[in-house]
Amino acid sequence: MVNQLNKEPAALVIGAGIAGMQAPLDIADAGFKVYLVEREPSIGGRMAQLDKTFPTLDCSSCILTPKMVDVGSHPNIELMTWSEIESVKGEAGAFRVQVRQKARYVDFDTCTGCGACQTKCPKRVSSEFDMDLGPRKAIYTPFPQAVPSVPVIDRENCLWFQKGKCRVCEKFCPTGAINYEQKDEFVDIEVGTIVVATGFDPFDPTRKPELGWAENLNVLNGLQFERLVSASGPTAGKVELKGLDNIKKVVFVKCVGSRDRSIGNPWCSRVCCMYTAKQAHMVHDRLPHANVTVLYMDVRAFGKGYEEFYDRVRKEGIVYRRGSVSEIYKRKGQLVVRAEDTLLGQPIALEADLVVLATGLMPRADAARVAEQLGLERSPSGFFAEAHPKLRPNDSNVAGIYLAGTAQGPKDIPDTVSHAKGAAASAIVLLSRIKHSQIHRPEKSPGDRVSPMPNANLWQRRKDGGHRC
Repeated sequence: MVNQLNKEPAALVIGAGIAGMQAPLDIADAGFKVYLVEREPSIGGRMAQLDKTFPTLDCSSCILTPKMVDVGSHPNIELMTWSEIESVKGEAGAFRVQVRQKARYVDFDTCTGCGACQTKCPKRVSSEFDMDLGPRKAIYTPFPQAVPSVPVIDRENCLWFQKGKCRVCEKFCPTGAINYEQKDEFVDIEVGTIVVATGFDPFDPTRKPELGWAENLNVLNGLQFERLVSASGPTAGKVELKGLDNIKKVVFVKCVGSRDRSIGNPWCSRVCCMYTAKQAHMVHDRLPHANVTVLYMDVRAFGKGYEEFYDRVRKEGIVYRRGSVSEIYKRKGQLVVRAEDTLLGQPIALEADLVVLATGLMPRADAARVAEQLGLERSPSGFFAEAHPKLRPNDSNVAGIYLAGTAQGPKDIPDTVSHAKGAAASAIVLLSRIKHSQIHRPEKSPGDRVSPMPNANLWQRRKDGGHRC
């Protein structure tokens, strides 16, 4: 057990996507210590999986990688990747947090990131980062720009851990960094404030079996398509799939998992309209002779430059049809998208070589566990609930705990960054008050659970019929 109990006020940020990187950078730049805990081997989050960003079509990695480097090299940020929160106790100004740092089986200080171990490893498995479209090794870094650039051994697929043979990575490591005897470590830290930036999960299309995602390899979700067209992806950016390299007809289906009361998801995911327009443009750019159709319920181009980008895509020849999709199936080896054209009021059946489902944003699968650990309330959608939707969009129901990015609800990248900066500003105010002794910091936690703010259960009052502005 390692203790890191500070006399100077510090912050904890949970999650290291774009929100979980912006918030600690702002807090650290203000002169405060920040512990950044990320459950994956590298920081970067979902944005690292994207090829380009809308509406400017900037390279996602070109924007993200410098920020990742800043986080990894900032003197006030202690980066704790491949780590998870075990417990949280205390109150604002004196949270006591236990972090479990999972064994990487690679010595952090010795490894140079040369990649020899990954090159020589004989075991291949599906890559989670590439959304199972390509392989990775049993010892791996998720992507080339990973920070830190230190691999981790996947114990469940490593031949040494499963069968007691191999050790190839150890033999070829030039610095002797492989250590099969590593154990998980538990670190106790004391912080004055916590920022929750745990992000989102994409909607699971198997919940809509009529769309054929699980049965057909050429039916992809939005993130899978991003990896397909990425230069660092499994096809080096070529729009092709196994056994299908002559794609002439592409259909995009919007609002999959969003605005759908039949599965309990009435909310709009906010990004699907624009990332579909972006992806349709990318198909047109790479396959200029392909016919591209977008089946939509409505088009919501709400952001700066979004409407102009939507107009640009339509002028490129992308066909938008207002249609409600009922089924995707194969007929004589050909994908068929059955829908109703709601403007013409008639059924249609579109043949397609490739179908892309614009899957929406969902709360993380572990959101309930995180909410229980921190004492947070959740809104009816399952995302973490803010104290007030208009006046306190960054505050949670627990004093000293702030929400950042899509952990609070669906957002695009600009809104996620803005929300993270708001959470950082709130955290800095609290840390400044602690530093100047305006908040009492007890030597020991007053209790075993975090303390909720009084009268902060706004979502519960709404559910019970209370007044809403």
